[in-house]
Amino acid sequence: MTTEILTIASLGHRGDGCAETAAGPLYVPFTLPGEVVEVQPVPGKDRAELVAVLKPSADRVVPPCPHFGVCGGCALQHVAAPVYRAFKRHLVVSALAEAGLEAEVEDLVPAHGRGRRRATFHARHTTHDVLAVGFMAARAHRVVPVSACPILDPALDRALKACWALAEALLFADKPLDLQVTATEGGLDIDIRGAGPIAERRRQDLVRLAGEQDLARLTLHGELIVRRRPPVVVIGRVAVELPPGAFLQATAAAEATLAALAIEMIGKLPAKAAALDLFAGVGTFALRLAETMRVSAFDGEAAAVQALDSAVRGTQGLKPVIAETRDLFRRPLIERELDGFRAVVFDPPRQGAEAQAKRLAASRVPAIVAVSCNPSTFARDAALLVAGGYRLVRVVPVDQFLYSPHVEVVARFER
Repeated sequence: MTTEILTIASLGHRGDGCAETAAGPLYVPFTLPGEVVEVQPVPGKDRAELVAVLKPSADRVVPPCPHFGVCGGCALQHVAAPVYRAFKRHLVVSALAEAGLEAEVEDLVPAHGRGRRRATFHARHTTHDVLAVGFMAARAHRVVPVSACPILDPALDRALKACWALAEALLFADKPLDLQVTATEGGLDIDIRGAGPIAERRRQDLVRLAGEQDLARLTLHGELIVRRRPPVVVIGRVAVELPPGAFLQATAAAEATLAALAIEMIGKLPAKAAALDLFAGVGTFALRLAETMRVSAFDGEAAAVQALDSAVRGTQGLKPVIAETRDLFRRPLIERELDGFRAVVFDPPRQGAEAQAKRLAASRVPAIVAVSCNPSTFARDAALLVAGGYRLVRVVPVDQFLYSPHVEVVARFER
């Protein structure tokens, strides 16, 4: 094994240490700026595997999880808090700079709270046909069995046991399984993916296991197996029954933080003014906005829109909410549809909202609040709005995904 001795100069966007070499930047996971490390380069790639830390940084801390470095879920457990916060803020600063935008980026707002209320566990057979249930390994196609995870909400404490039981019941399928688990007011909601069609007797086995594991609901590829209690989450003061596999902010603290920032950035609107929520999902922003203003909400997922609409109809005291299914990537709202609103919130998936941002840039909406989980696509969309005459007046990074190289952004644009 050929190894090299390197000095780490900086942190890359994925949280890996970066060493400057004659061949260009070389990225080494689990290292910190200033450290001298022994590495084994990966042939044909700009990456290397860490062999040993020869001179550790004063900013290195003991990771809280014994699986760190093997499990692929976390990248930054070894980083001291001040460096960690600066790194995440810099992700937003650098994305804006690369897009040619100037704006003051505020300090990172922590929003991990009690931990992740949803997670996807993976079940795979090993080479010796032994079942493993856990998370995917770092940079490898294998599962790391875990007994616990420090970044999960305690409400998911029973999730791993339930996933083992369900995976064992589906051993006959001999297929890689993904089990998406969400903690709801009614209990655990699990959707199994990858099993394919199953016989009726297998379905009855799953119904029995759902009872034994006290699940709220169990679905297979989104198809209902059993619903023992409503899988409800409370958004603001509104109870929403989640569709199977519906998007939900990973932590309750982040949902509340993002919504509070968005509402603060919108500010007080004139009486009878209306706001628009694009990529609304099940109503993270719309249901809170409806406490004080009329809202129109659009999303491409029909089940999410139906859940939002049902929740509104079952709640008294809200301002009118119109919820509509629409593919905003293919059919973004155009200028004449946008111009009747005093404020717009848009929170697209990681790929951003380029088509919709172009239409927003040509609109006369006074205030736009962008929420994003991807600084790069946020900066691209922000540049479109600025080119259309908007000013970027506030940018706040939010830390929902603890120990990961991911950061949320909330920003206000105005004419």
